[in-house]
Amino acid sequence: MKNYDLVIIGGGSAGMAAAIEAYNNGVKNLLILEKDDCLGGILNQCIHNGFGLTEFKEELTGPEYLARFATQVKELGVPYKLNTLVTNLTKDKIITYTNKIEGEVQIKAKSIIIATGCYERSAGAIALPGDRPSGVITAGTAQKYLNIYGYLCGKKVVILGSGDIGLIMARRLTLEGAKVICVAELMPYSNGLNRNIAQCLNDYNIPLYLSTSVSKVVGKKRLEKVILSKVDKDLKFIPGTEQEIECDTLILSIGLIPYISLLNNIDCPLSKTKGALVDENLETQIDGIFTCGNSLHVHDVVDFVTEEGRLAGLSASQYLSNNLPNEGIVNINTGNDISYSVPQYIHKATNKDVVIKFRVKKPVNDQVVTLKDGENVIYKTIKPVLIPSEMVMIKIPKEKINEINSDNILLSLESRK
Repeated sequence: MKNYDLVIIGGGSAGMAAAIEAYNNGVKNLLILEKDDCLGGILNQCIHNGFGLTEFKEELTGPEYLARFATQVKELGVPYKLNTLVTNLTKDKIITYTNKIEGEVQIKAKSIIIATGCYERSAGAIALPGDRPSGVITAGTAQKYLNIYGYLCGKKVVILGSGDIGLIMARRLTLEGAKVICVAELMPYSNGLNRNIAQCLNDYNIPLYLSTSVSKVVGKKRLEKVILSKVDKDLKFIPGTEQEIECDTLILSIGLIPYISLLNNIDCPLSKTKGALVDENLETQIDGIFTCGNSLHVHDVVDFVTEEGRLAGLSASQYLSNNLPNEGIVNINTGNDISYSVPQYIHKATNKDVVIKFRVKKPVNDQVVTLKDGENVIYKTIKPVLIPSEMVMIKIPKEKINEINSDNILLSLESRK
């Protein structure tokens, strides 16, 4: 059985950034395992621009963005295997993978970074009412068909859900000649970035119906129409609000879920994000196993995925050199208006400034974000606007964390009014 100091599972933006950072910090005996036939993950099919504004201070397409990291991986000589699926992982860090060339192989690692990304919620996940004809497809799959294979998935399209991929596909399909009739969103607010609402819907006069969902799918072999209905505050359909729309395609942009089947294999404790519970080093509660990117929590900007991958790579290198402080656990509790935070706990003896990321449950204005150790305010900042689709990040100096007295701190919002 071959041994590695570090194995990175997933060769997307997070995995490549982690590998590069670990390599540059002295970890040479490492390996990337990627299930697809090229590095880059989902970015390969994201041919629209908007990537790299934070990382490179310029606007790139997905393939352009990933190419910069793939080039670094190759120039450094970081080894990787493509078309390689990891099928199992054990707590003592034995990895089983399979590919056409080697068959089934087991390797052992001193440390592991899980960077497997996320997957889309499907019609079954939301118990979509009605028939089950062809023509009901997730936004990511529609994107792959069009951008990779050149297949237009439909001519008269309704999009359910205002996630960013769905919004981007509304524009993309329109540019390719399809008629995007509308976007329906269950919540009373959009789940996509404001810039995508403006650039992908408003610029093309595509209506967005809030507090609206599909109450029935109608079709025999191919989708014939959908029935849209308004929903009340409890997200129940309101009788008498039905709207019938003829269409041949329903695209679902109804959320993403971290891909964590390997972590489930080792009973890794999970958080509200449906990813792993992690500390400020992105280490899970399984010693030496780290996770980052969309397999930890779903991001809205790929630049932040890269940044998180870089942190995981640095942390893994520190773990391997026994330079990762793990004394004095402090739990991060969140107030009622906050959906989740990452990390969920930190160490008082941390040797790095800590970035805490969080999302709000609903849009709010004029909020004071506070982090408190009992009555002691560790951090405070004012945020004029907070929306669920945009992740918020606050940076806490390590000196402040080293001074924490209690075992629990509270991250909360308070109105300025």
